[in-house]
Amino acid sequence: MSEVKLAAETRTEFGKGAARRIRRESKVPAVVYGHGTEPVHIALPGHELQLALRTPNVLLTLDIEGKTELAIPKAVQRDAIKGFLEHVDLLLVKRGEKVTVEVFVQTEGELAPGSFLLEHVLNTLTVEAEATHIPESVTVSIAGLEAGASISAKDIPLPAGTTLAIDEDAVVLQVLAAQAEEAPAEGEAEAGAEA
Repeated sequence: MSEVKLAAETRTEFGKGAARRIRRESKVPAVVYGHGTEPVHIALPGHELQLALRTPNVLLTLDIEGKTELAIPKAVQRDAIKGFLEHVDLLLVKRGEKVTVEVFVQTEGELAPGSFLLEHVLNTLTVEAEATHIPESVTVSIAGLEAGASISAKDIPLPAGTTLAIDEDAVVLQVLAAQAEEAPAEGEAEAGAEA
């Protein structure tokens, strides 16, 4: 798990106009909340935050006017067309505290020979992990699986200290037989040629 340090500035102006001014300065408006504290409105450096958010469930060490806080991203709003960050919600965490997050499910290996398709029923797995040891992803082997095989949440190996936060019988991956396209009947083929 990676930890990124960012300098944050508290902000006192709110609303669309204030948010636009912050973004023009290459910063991102954000709010930090959790642990029963009042939400703190901050501005974060845009480029550094964009790079940090490339890592799923990144742990951020925020320097808010001399006070250091640990936080994880809870909600990220991006511009639908240009993709730049519009706003970020951050959740305060403490070292040793357990948090519930979603981690990506990755596969390794090849399916059995034949016409099989792998369906990702769930792309992410909801797990509970210590705030400073959140896994970026979990990996499961699909080597040799054939049609009808499925992998449940309980079948996925988790890193030490990480537990499932969803139903252990939830299907995460399943293997399907590829559907062959049917050739059109002779009458349909002739009708299509005449049209």
